[in-house]
Amino acid sequence: MPKFEEQMTVESQSTTTCASSSQGTPAPKSPFESRSPSFVAPHEDIAWLTVFGAVLALFCCGQLTAFGAFETWYAENQLRGLTASTIAWIGSLQLWVLYFSGGILGRIFDAYGPRVILIPGSILLVVSTMMTSVCIKYYQFLLVQGLLTGLAYGMLFYPSFASISTHFRKYRATAVGIAIAGSGVGGVVFPIMFRQLFAEIGFGWAVRLVGFLCLGLCAVTCATVTSRIPLVRKLPRYFRMQRSSKIPLFFCSLRAAFWSTLVGLFIPFVYLADYSIYRGISSGTSFYIISAMNAGSILGRIAPPFLADKVGRFNIAVPSTFLMGLLALLFWMFAKSLIAIVFFAAIYGCFSGAFLAMQIPCIAQISDIEEVGTRIGILYSVASYGVLAGGPAAGAVLKSDHGTYTGMIILCGVLNILGSLLLLWSKLRVNGQIFARV
Repeated sequence: MPKFEEQMTVESQSTTTCASSSQGTPAPKSPFESRSPSFVAPHEDIAWLTVFGAVLALFCCGQLTAFGAFETWYAENQLRGLTASTIAWIGSLQLWVLYFSGGILGRIFDAYGPRVILIPGSILLVVSTMMTSVCIKYYQFLLVQGLLTGLAYGMLFYPSFASISTHFRKYRATAVGIAIAGSGVGGVVFPIMFRQLFAEIGFGWAVRLVGFLCLGLCAVTCATVTSRIPLVRKLPRYFRMQRSSKIPLFFCSLRAAFWSTLVGLFIPFVYLADYSIYRGISSGTSFYIISAMNAGSILGRIAPPFLADKVGRFNIAVPSTFLMGLLALLFWMFAKSLIAIVFFAAIYGCFSGAFLAMQIPCIAQISDIEEVGTRIGILYSVASYGVLAGGPAAGAVLKSDHGTYTGMIILCGVLNILGSLLLLWSKLRVNGQIFARV
């Protein structure tokens, strides 16, 4: 067994020992904790202030999972002459930039801390949002909403999560889950907000008002998010080849799992509103279906992470991903009424929220705390190509099926199930016992 996997096996065994040990007997530490003296459990208000700031930042990023509301609006207004697959490239580019930017942003975080990224990211988000409000051409939406706003989201996303990982040990998954729930709340609020504001004051001023809202929230984020790791003022090596070369199968399988899952995961977020219109539901009501999906994700981003701190992070990620795929194949395929579609949206949102909340705790669990930002960035950069491909690939399948959604739903379900199997393989590389706490 490779040395790294031996270390992970020791870690999973030590956590089990901790649960069964008496109060007077100290439990053995994992190899990562023993090498990271600054990595301590939170006993100070500053740790929870970091979580609070991250919640606000992720609330602003909730517009990512609300892109279905934009797509429906664009298809009927500014971009009404374009196909759904073409419009989907805006949202896919936005997600790809967010994920791909993690490679460099994670290294900057490890060297310089969060605020050197958060402050310019906040400025970029406000500026790009204001610019989106005056866009009228497809290439303008691609460059501004796709490229610039996606980069701004990445500059808020990575330092927020990486900072939380430096403050927490025992309840890391819970803390990350609370923070990422902010994105779910944003995903609920923004589609409803846009639906009302688009009708009352028009697209331009609706988007500008959201820009002003983000300005205030991001200012609080910049003031409250901190890291407990001393700054090294030197960029670490990109891939840490000396260490990662010892774990090629494990790390490659984890990358493949993230890639496969993220290709399929966001398909309902992009196309479920259009699917509901296809089933005869009004476009006004379809905005609320996206909100229902994001409402379900709030529960999925809080409750499963709390459970994961007790039963294991991979033990939550694997079944959540599998159930996403199963739900698409067995329920979305036959959902035709408004009630059925809303029910699917809420349950799928719950399981997808659980997977999204587990990504960073799973990565942090296999990483030294001093390089957690770099490792998060590397894995997300690889997964970014799956995010980029998902929306357009689903749109291409939709077009080839002459507007019917059966092929798209099968693609979503199969990719999520494949991702769950790869995640299970990754877990078994850490500990060969299928029910071990990992």
